[in-house]
Amino acid sequence: MVMSMNWILLILVFFIGVWVFCSKRKHLLSMLLSLEFMVLSLFALLFMYLNFFDYELYFSMVFLTFSVCEGALGLSVLVSMIRTHGNDFFQTFSILQC
Repeated sequence: MVMSMNWILLILVFFIGVWVFCSKRKHLLSMLLSLEFMVLSLFALLFMYLNFFDYELYFSMVFLTFSVCEGALGLSVLVSMIRTHGNDFFQTFSILQC
């Protein structure tokens, strides 16, 4: 019973992250935070799944490595956007500006 409540809670957390990602599209930082929120919930789901079936937890370390790389790439894009445009607000610059 408690295990199924944990699964439901983590799936709900993931969909809350998807909802925030779809609704807050104006600032890059809020989108990156919602992506990290979804990755954290996916990591918890993966960890619980691997523990439930008594598999090795090596794949969870690979998943964490890729999620850290994704976070570093997102922060580098954020820093370069702030350096070139002055903010992370998407509607202040057009696509033709590049």
